[in-house]
Amino acid sequence: MTAQPRLSIRDIRKSFGTLEVLKGISLDARDGDVISLLGASGSGKSTFLRCINLLETPTSGRVFVDGEEIRMLQKNGKTVPASQKQVDHIRSELGMVFQSFNLWSHMTVLENVIEGPVHVLKRPKAECIAEAEALLEKVGIADKRHVYPAHMSGGQQQRAAIARALAMKPKVMLFDEPTSALDPELVGEVLRVMRALAEEGMTMLVVTHEMGFARNVSNRVVFMREGLIESSGSPEEMFGSVASPAFRQFIGHYGN
Repeated sequence: MTAQPRLSIRDIRKSFGTLEVLKGISLDARDGDVISLLGASGSGKSTFLRCINLLETPTSGRVFVDGEEIRMLQKNGKTVPASQKQVDHIRSELGMVFQSFNLWSHMTVLENVIEGPVHVLKRPKAECIAEAEALLEKVGIADKRHVYPAHMSGGQQQRAAIARALAMKPKVMLFDEPTSALDPELVGEVLRVMRALAEEGMTMLVVTHEMGFARNVSNRVVFMREGLIESSGSPEEMFGSVASPAFRQFIGHYGN
């Protein structure tokens, strides 16, 4: 384990008008941690992930990525990032995979994967293509590299989205319900890729309703409820006899 966390969140709060969605969340993710974030819809899980990479700006709180704090300032009564350049840098270190894939429809899979390394990281195109093809092989869709997203299944598109995020060589991967938009028969192929990443030591925060993944792949489970962390612990603790009544009720609803 590294001395400092890969990701450190301190007292993150987020309000939309008068609605307080996050009410003070603190969390550390160390090198190789796989943390499953569980909770009912509306508990703040996705907002929390989006606040980490500033797709949503936290109302207050502090975010550190590999020891570097994202600098914020007050402007016209609102909290805003102090430096867009720093935000872009931090985002390059945080891979994000959404439930809706978010691939560029006018680009082939290969073009999607090399876009960030070539245009954001300014790396040589030939080098990026070679790495992209290796990543597509890794996620099992090398044969789709010249195909457009519209001609692929949801599971293939999501694996392409994972490859695209990995192409930036992130320090942490953030997954926002990556299987929720998939047909049931396609869920397994995405979870297999995520399990392989976990086995390789990738640091991951995963918002999910896949209890098998949370129980068998995570080393920590965090249960969010009404904008707070209600309980957290190892999968053995959380799915065992010490689980809180609220978490037992939750897993009873979503399947054990």
